[in-house]
Order: sequence, then structure tokens, then C-alpha cells
Amino acid sequence: MHSQELLKPDGRTLTLYSRTPIATTLQAPSPSNESVRASPHLRWHPLRGEWVAYASHRQGRTFMPPPEYNPLAPTHNSQFPTELPQGHYDVAVFENRFPSMTPDVHDAPTQIVETLPANGACEVVVFTQDPQAYLGSLELDHLELLLQVWGDRTRRLGSMAQIQYVLPFENKGVEVGVTLHHPHGQIYAYPFVPPVPARMQSCQQAYYEQHQRGLLQDLIQQEIKDNQRILYQDEWAIAFVPVCARYPYEVWLAPIQPVPTFLELTPEQRHGLARALKTITLKYDGLWNRPFPYLMAWFQAPTDGQLHPEWHLHAEFYPPYRTSERLKHLAGTELAAGMFANDALPEEKAKELQAVHINLEKLHTV
Repeated sequence: MHSQELLKPDGRTLTLYSRTPIATTLQAPSPSNESVRASPHLRWHPLRGEWVAYASHRQGRTFMPPPEYNPLAPTHNSQFPTELPQGHYDVAVFENRFPSMTPDVHDAPTQIVETLPANGACEVVVFTQDPQAYLGSLELDHLELLLQVWGDRTRRLGSMAQIQYVLPFENKGVEVGVTLHHPHGQIYAYPFVPPVPARMQSCQQAYYEQHQRGLLQDLIQQEIKDNQRILYQDEWAIAFVPVCARYPYEVWLAPIQPVPTFLELTPEQRHGLARALKTITLKYDGLWNRPFPYLMAWFQAPTDGQLHPEWHLHAEFYPPYRTSERLKHLAGTELAAGMFANDALPEEKAKELQAVHINLEKLHTV
């Protein structure tokens, strides 16, 4: 993996990653030369026992640019400034211009509940310079590079004293709120372990203390033995509709042998995960012959400097569809009580996805 770090005129950093060497003459542009001013803060929610972030400056952020806008095009070919330079590289990472958290904020307003500065970080990860591409269309070694990038960002962000958790994710499609047309994801680095991974950690730690094995590690072996919901499997990685899926077409993707974070992945595991990732995204698109919207989130161990043998790196895909025609919206029981009610059995949806035949060496389903 080759990388190069640049500084934008507005003070934000831009890091380029590539499978081949990157020219040293590239310069980082930005939509504005003015420094980004943000002072987000956190407020404690006493009934839920969790932090809520407040960032009012985000009301002016980019939302659904016009169809002719190509944020990756050279500045002289577009009426809009670009975030990225011209040149040969594969993946770019830059600080969000409208962050919900920022590492250098110091003050928080006084309220009737506890408040703190939102000392985190928010980054944008551009998967490729091709605005028409998507994860399933990328070459396998490009996806392997992306897994390395997520590892490098975990290392860099996790080394900051205040950062306790690093979460890479992708919102794909306007149905799930994407605000830019080019293929990209984000990384949020939190000054605390958020509620969902905190609950995962509690369950995994309790299981590990009792069995001296990982909870997800054993669940994966049970899925392999049951052999009803598996969508991809090789020696190193697996993808499946979990037996406990909360959403129709929910898919989990993981290395078969547990590692706590992206940093511990072996080259063989990265290759297997790249094949699994390409398989799942192609199957999603092939199921309805259209770009399939989803939220993909990668869960890994906290970056608190402690050993976490209980953790098992994995991705979870949450598609927003109940059926091919009807959008899946969270209902009252899910939003209010946190109990999900799934209208479809995981086995049924796994069979639909298993029936989609794909070729990993080609861009489209066959």
C-alpha cells in the first residue's frame, strides 16, 4: 500500500492511497480557502444512559447536489470546486467539512445535563475516482486496499488519546440518505464506545469469560454446520444472513478466525473478505437488477489500548427494503422499544440471495 498526506487550503488533511506509487506533485484542493469552524458538543441523555452529539453548523452541509455535479471532476471541467486532486491513486480520505465531532474543540455549553466537547473525528473515504463505480464493481485488489485503508485509519485515529472507538461505514443510495453521488463511505471516531458496540462488547466479553472462545466465532461455526443461510465461504472469510437477522436481507461478513480490528487481518483474510464483500454487493444489485441501497457498518474492538480477545471484526449490512417494492421503515416497537419485528424469515431471504449467480471477475451479475 502506498500513501501520501496532503494539506488542503482550508486546513483539512487529505490522505491518498494507492496500489502503485503516487506522484509527489499532487496538490489538495478544497471548496473554500476558509478554515472549517465547528464546535460540536455532547449532552448526556439520563434516561437512555448515552451521549447525544449536537452540531448545528451541519445544517449548511451539502445535500443532494444537482445531477450534473461531479465532485471528482477537475475544477476546470466543473462549475463546482472539487475535494480531490487529479492524479493516479485509488482511495482518498479527508476530514469532513461538516463534522459531528472534531478533535480540537475545547468548550461545551452549560446545560441542566452533563455536557462535553465532542472531541472525536469524522472522515470521508472515497472508494474510487470513478463516480459511476460501486464496491461490487471494484477489482479484488482494490477492495483489499480499501480494507488496508480502514486499518490505517483505525491506527491513526485510534492513536489519538481521546478516541475510544473507530467505526467505518457506508450509506449507499439516496434511500438511506447519501448526500454525494460518488462512491464513498465515512469513518466516525468517538471519544467513547457508542451504545451498539458497547452492548456487543458486553455480550462478547461475558461469553469469552465463560467459554474462552469468541461469541461470533462460535456462531459462525454453527452457521457453517447448519448450512442454510451462507452466501459466501472460503477458507478465510464468510458472509451469511444471520439466524437472528432483524432486517430482511440483512447480511453479516467476517473473517472465520477472529481478529479484533482491521489491523490484525492477514493478507489471506483480506483477500477472502474482499471476495465476500464483492459477492454480497453484487448479489444485492442482482436481486432486483438495480443499485441496491444499504447501510454497511464495520464493528471492531475499542481503541482503548487494552487487549480484546473477545472481539471479532465483522461487517453488518442493513438494507432498507422489506420487499422489492416496499421500503423498510423502522416501526414504533423498533424505534421506541428497540425490539425489531421482522416480517420475513432469514432462511427465506437467504435463499433469494443464494439464487443470484455472480462472477467475481466481472462487474455485473451473470
